[in-house]
Amino acid sequence: MTVLQVLVTGGAGYIGSVVTAELIAQGHQPVVLDNLAQGHEAAVSPGTIFIRSDLADQEAIDLIFHHHQIEAVIHLAADSVVEYSVSQPSRFIRNNVVGGLNLLDVMVDHGVKNFVFSSSAAVYGSPKETPIPESASLAPVNAYGETKAMFERILHWYWIAHNLKYISLRYFNVVGASKELGEAHQPETHLLPNILKVALGQRDNIVVYGTDYDTRDGSCIRDYIHVVDIARALILSLDRLQQSPEPEIYNLGNGEGYSVLEVIEAARRVTGHPIPAEIHPRRIGDPPVLVASADRARQNLGWKVTYPDIDSMIASAWQWHKAHPTGYNDAR
Repeated sequence: MTVLQVLVTGGAGYIGSVVTAELIAQGHQPVVLDNLAQGHEAAVSPGTIFIRSDLADQEAIDLIFHHHQIEAVIHLAADSVVEYSVSQPSRFIRNNVVGGLNLLDVMVDHGVKNFVFSSSAAVYGSPKETPIPESASLAPVNAYGETKAMFERILHWYWIAHNLKYISLRYFNVVGASKELGEAHQPETHLLPNILKVALGQRDNIVVYGTDYDTRDGSCIRDYIHVVDIARALILSLDRLQQSPEPEIYNLGNGEGYSVLEVIEAARRVTGHPIPAEIHPRRIGDPPVLVASADRARQNLGWKVTYPDIDSMIASAWQWHKAHPTGYNDAR
């Protein structure tokens, strides 16, 4: 393994903090850039170089590359709340696309060629086949997915023009926690942490958006993958960039779909709490089924999941949330 100094954008966020900790554990030298809009400085591993800044500030990005010998970039920073992307597309395009372009241009200026992109299953929209292969058409149904698809297309042209080597990882639903690092957003919009807030007595119930989909129980089905497994895939991608001369795209998922109602029932088993559910109408832009085919990642990256079922994923998150009931407001 080649030891690298790696810029992690969004490295104070949920996935980014776990990635940063894994980079340190494997001997790499992370530099974290985060504007703390959704991240937490307390989530950044001790010894990490932390820079509070924004991808909108291209001069600040340039200074990072000037002062640090950045050899690779893991790009996680993005607005990601799907429902907001429907009502505020300009914000998502500005932050997820224009900010990303600022980063790419600085990389080109400094001759940095290695780039791992945090993409999303949202690029597929409502796919015609399940499990979804990487070859499936890109047809996003919300502005968040559109910004991820748009940036993947941009990366292709930067490879053509500047020989920028990249791997794009299309995540499905990321859940779980490491021993020290977990999920804490304000406001919290993700399903599992909100379910666990009910178990902690911080919410009265969990809202289920739609039970009239064409699925086995009427609720949306998603592929859930543990955050530590995502972090390991990102680091494996850094190694892969040293070997592969051409861009690559990988799905990251468990290959098993769980419905919203099934996740709630699993959380009841794990926590021992009743977790009342309240049914609301569908949200705009929610596809009924998103389940990954991750065979390519297993074959090419040597990646495998270490949390194979929803109960083990929920159990790790439950342990973290019990220890940190107010998130990173608790002392670590």
